[in-house]
Amino acid sequence: MEYASFLRQHIEQIVPLSDEEFEMVISYFKPKEVAKKEYLIKAGQKVTAEFLVANGLLKAFLFDEKAKEHILQFAMENWWISDYPAYAKQNTGEMCVQALENCYVLELSLEGKIQLCEALPKMYRFFGQKAFGGYVSLQKRVLSMMKNSPKEKYELLLDQYPQLFQRVSKTMIAHFLGVSRETLSRLHKK
Repeated sequence: MEYASFLRQHIEQIVPLSDEEFEMVISYFKPKEVAKKEYLIKAGQKVTAEFLVANGLLKAFLFDEKAKEHILQFAMENWWISDYPAYAKQNTGEMCVQALENCYVLELSLEGKIQLCEALPKMYRFFGQKAFGGYVSLQKRVLSMMKNSPKEKYELLLDQYPQLFQRVSKTMIAHFLGVSRETLSRLHKK
């Protein structure tokens, strides 16, 4: 896959780059093909990188003490994914990140991200806006989980990300929404 034009377009939605600046930027990213069902991160593993999805779909999840799966995030094209608490501290994580389709991602280490921002300060703005957007989305999700009915959560997800329903199983949607598979089936029929 030609990832250079994808990466440049992704970044230039926020900050413009000269050809020389982009050559520097791209040197910090490591392209990686990930097969369906392959893990980028496993629970208990030291997390040193985050991933930009160029193509495909991934999920970040964990299992509770009863071995029930809880999906925190799906990440499709143009989304970033990692176990961010572990990534920020460069220690072992609790979550897994797994490919739900064959994927092509761009890996960025925390060390590389810091070096890139120091070498090219406008990248602070890029990463700041990406982090802010992610924080806003996460806060909306938490508020929705706290105050919305299962039906409202389902309708909101369907409205915001209709393509997700074509790409993942109803069981995964249920795990993401925090409802049973049976509840999701009832909601889907209405």
